[in-house]
Amino acid sequence: MKVLFVGGTGQISLPCVELAVAAGHQVSVFNRGIRSEPLPAGVNSIVGDMKDPVAYRALGDMRFDVVCQFMVFTPEQMAEDIATFSGKTGQYIFISSASVYEKPARHYIITEKTPTVNPYWPYSQAKIAAEALLEGAPDLKWTIVRPSHTVRTGLPTMMGEGDIVIRRMQQGKPVIVAGDGTSPWTLTRSKDFAVPFVGLFGKAAALGEDFHITSDRAYSWDDIYYAIGRGVGLTPRIVHVPTDTLVKYNPAWVGPLVGDKTWSALFDNSKVKRVAGNFSCSEDLDEVLAESIGFLKQRLAANTPINMDLDPLMDRITSEQMALGNS
Repeated sequence: MKVLFVGGTGQISLPCVELAVAAGHQVSVFNRGIRSEPLPAGVNSIVGDMKDPVAYRALGDMRFDVVCQFMVFTPEQMAEDIATFSGKTGQYIFISSASVYEKPARHYIITEKTPTVNPYWPYSQAKIAAEALLEGAPDLKWTIVRPSHTVRTGLPTMMGEGDIVIRRMQQGKPVIVAGDGTSPWTLTRSKDFAVPFVGLFGKAAALGEDFHITSDRAYSWDDIYYAIGRGVGLTPRIVHVPTDTLVKYNPAWVGPLVGDKTWSALFDNSKVKRVAGNFSCSEDLDEVLAESIGFLKQRLAANTPINMDLDPLMDRITSEQMALGNS
């Protein structure tokens, strides 16, 4: 099939491009041409910007069988895609987010029937609004895909702090885990996500349907942080801090914590398996994180600057929490 990726070089999308090429599809990517990793041989690179309406609208006239949209984050962007691709593609696949599901969920296993209501995170609310707009488009055959926490290049941390946790480990400073560290959280490798994602291409049963794609396995947050440290030969000193306390220190953490990672995340993937075919994901945590650790080591070897703006706040939080006599 003739397949377009809008994006195509990111954390999740690049392995999907690679697998689509390996599956024999004719693949094009549309992005600004700024990339740190090479595209597979044979991929047609279309350099452009979604903010350029003339260049972007021309994509619709190229009549792709499948359009994979990784770069729509707002309903306004979705409206532009509806205008661009309606009546001009056989399948439009929108990458939404599993963070759209209600928080906390009414049932501990999340299915596609779980309501999409997230009152805490503007990112998720914008994805929900974009989904609703797409579902109302009369002339666009759509599929919605919701990844959960998918790992490849970055570290899976609770508050988006990224490599700062490694720097703190190196300095012997404690790192923060929200809650008591035992709540289960699902991590999925991008290369594992790619298999069912590409399996949805051209499937009539996928049209007008939403799917999440995740691993069937979850891990405690303590185990995740210990595995991150283990990957670089360090043992983290974890300080547990209640979520309610953390968001008082930094209201910007309401979204990623109360709107996402505070809650247990366990997913039923039976719906996507029925349509895209059965698939399995790595369940060994060290293997799940191996690629992320590899990219981390490259950044450390290159002395890539780490944004340490949160370091003083983390010092304050951990000091005050430990002063209470527990961690």
